[in-house]
Amino acid sequence: MTVPTERRRFLVAGAALLAAPAVHAAARTLAGAAPTGAAPNAAEPHTGAGPQYLAARKHGDSFEAVVLDAQGGIARKIDLEARGHSFAIDAPRQRAVVFGRQAGFFATAFDLQGRQPDAALPLPPDRHYFGHGVYRDDGHLLFATENDFEAGRGVLGVYDASPGGAYRRVGEFDSAGVGPHEVLLMPDGRTLCVANGGILTHPDYGKLELNLDTMAPSLVYLDLASGTVVDRVALPAHLHRLSIRHLAIAADGAVWFGMQYSGPTTDQPPLLGRHRRGQSSAELFSGPPEVLRRLRNYVGSVAVDAAGKVVATSSPVGGLVVYWDADNGACLGTTTIADGCGVAPAGDGSFVLSSGEGVLQKSGPDLSTTEFDRDPSAAWDNHFRRVDSKKAYIAG
Repeated sequence: MTVPTERRRFLVAGAALLAAPAVHAAARTLAGAAPTGAAPNAAEPHTGAGPQYLAARKHGDSFEAVVLDAQGGIARKIDLEARGHSFAIDAPRQRAVVFGRQAGFFATAFDLQGRQPDAALPLPPDRHYFGHGVYRDDGHLLFATENDFEAGRGVLGVYDASPGGAYRRVGEFDSAGVGPHEVLLMPDGRTLCVANGGILTHPDYGKLELNLDTMAPSLVYLDLASGTVVDRVALPAHLHRLSIRHLAIAADGAVWFGMQYSGPTTDQPPLLGRHRRGQSSAELFSGPPEVLRRLRNYVGSVAVDAAGKVVATSSPVGGLVVYWDADNGACLGTTTIADGCGVAPAGDGSFVLSSGEGVLQKSGPDLSTTEFDRDPSAAWDNHFRRVDSKKAYIAG
């Protein structure tokens, strides 16, 4: 599929525009401590006493990524040129990259404490980001999910992210599928897990699904050093329109994945799966029929609590977050939150939830809910991410 020259120039040039966002500090706490009153543009040194959180949002007419401290105060903001999606996080070195929402033509690297200037990642003109990425454990490499939209194939862009240097794109891996969305680093530190959504898109047509009849979603494991496929799991043929999108890793190393269905709305396929390395197929979980119906064939985020025992999935179109037992896949309960998509572990068995209607709240499988911020001028984007020094299984 060929992009008209004028259109491509527009797509590339459009990534140079910046907006100037405002900040509204959260009023209460994410971790149960007293509010801090941190200045919205200041970045206090992170002591390690509690987690930090990252999120992107539209605030008024502007776009930004924000760093929240453990007490819910906004420690700093990062101006974005368009809507953000999710983050790659290098917790030991207190830095991250925020990716533009699909089709994203920007990614911005930033220091969580504001000690270094923000920097744009280089992107070839025939690629765009799918919104997710992950660092290697030592922080020297970054992998980003990208679309080779001329060839209609998924790739992982490989970036030299050596601390202290400029980000350089040094190559790419084939994702062994179409539409790679989220990528995680497995606990072994040597394997990448990629959610190939299976949906062919092209920036000339927005998010229009161009291959519904031939979709082939897959969960692929790649050797981090070579990009070689070391394991691959596909869904049953009759579920080929279930797009695998988001991932989380439980305490036992199992990969949990959330899906979005592009088939008839009257269908109600399972939207949650689990796979363990070495298994020939994935386990799929539906939950109670009423819960499945309320999800409306869409899971927008997946997270595992800090202990790695509870999985949370969100459906912004259904206004519902569902909690699942990470041992047996049983449904533990639900929380209603309008346009709620962002989910991150709070560290105490509960989760931080964010919504497109400007709400931040803590909820969990005990069905308790504490709303700690509501800002009608803010629209939180799809993902809310927790930062600390533990392994990826706690990331939302």
